[in-house]
Amino acid sequence: MADPVLTFTEKGIFCPAGGFYIDPHRKVDRALVTHGHSDHARPGMGAYLTTHAALPVIRHRLGRIAAEGIAWGEPRRIGGATVSFHPAGHVPGSAQIRVEVAGEVWVVSGDYKTEDDGFAEAFEPVAAHGFVTECTFGLPVYRWQPQAQVTGDLLTWWQGLAEQRRPALVAAWSFGKAQRLIAALAGLAPLPGPILTHPAVEAVNRVLRTQGYPLPDTLALDQARPEDFAGALILHPPSAQGGPWADRLADAETALASGWAAVGRHRQGRGAMRGFALSDHADWPGLNAAIRATGATRVVTVHGYTGVFARWLRDQGYDAAAGDHTPPRDEAD
Repeated sequence: MADPVLTFTEKGIFCPAGGFYIDPHRKVDRALVTHGHSDHARPGMGAYLTTHAALPVIRHRLGRIAAEGIAWGEPRRIGGATVSFHPAGHVPGSAQIRVEVAGEVWVVSGDYKTEDDGFAEAFEPVAAHGFVTECTFGLPVYRWQPQAQVTGDLLTWWQGLAEQRRPALVAAWSFGKAQRLIAALAGLAPLPGPILTHPAVEAVNRVLRTQGYPLPDTLALDQARPEDFAGALILHPPSAQGGPWADRLADAETALASGWAAVGRHRQGRGAMRGFALSDHADWPGLNAAIRATGATRVVTVHGYTGVFARWLRDQGYDAAAGDHTPPRDEAD
């Protein structure tokens, strides 16, 4: 993509007028970061700008960095560009970044979902001439059920196991998905047992609670007693599926909470018995609705089914192109 506002480089999306990069994947002097997931907030940048809400998790993950927070919607002049950050609905603090140069407006979506999950700041469409959109789930097969239905199904599954005094073991990403599940299930109380969390999940819980996000108390696995496991819901990162603590739970039933659970081979690849298709990314209808809401005529697709989705958009009358060719990411849902 070549444009007066944004261009793609080997380091990531670059704004020549402002001299900054958005979610760069190599070291740069100045990075504007949409949110705290590791494929967007990487170490080694000279300076970071992100939302006040995203900054605590980014500091937790990256350590000592030169970083500044900015309020939602606050315009900031950087060189010849004016930027502002707007809610993306993906995870707490996640933002779309609006960039204006000489009257031309582009929005970089970061990761986003259009369903309000009641925990992260809800997605807000931003009017633009051009839109850089993720398309992790940019195929028509991906159509999510409402969160209330999915979490209700998960609760029913958990209740059945709790009646047998068996633990329910759920793989969910340590930042975003796990907290979304905890908050949603708390709204369905009374619960059949305690919620236990892997230390990586509990560390993020503590950061978000300090910020004021409404998370009920949970018990870290490394603080749990043997009797705490009977009938418990245990949330852990997918990467910890086979950890030594899991070896002690031979009677547990396993599940994957992910958009990828909508496709059986992804769930089976994670070794999960059950799947709950709960994603922090927009599905096919959500992607299309979000693009329409911007009013943009030019669209660049990134992160996922970029070529397929760009072709679809061209068929709908957009000036659309694939901005990168990264494969769909079943490790970030």
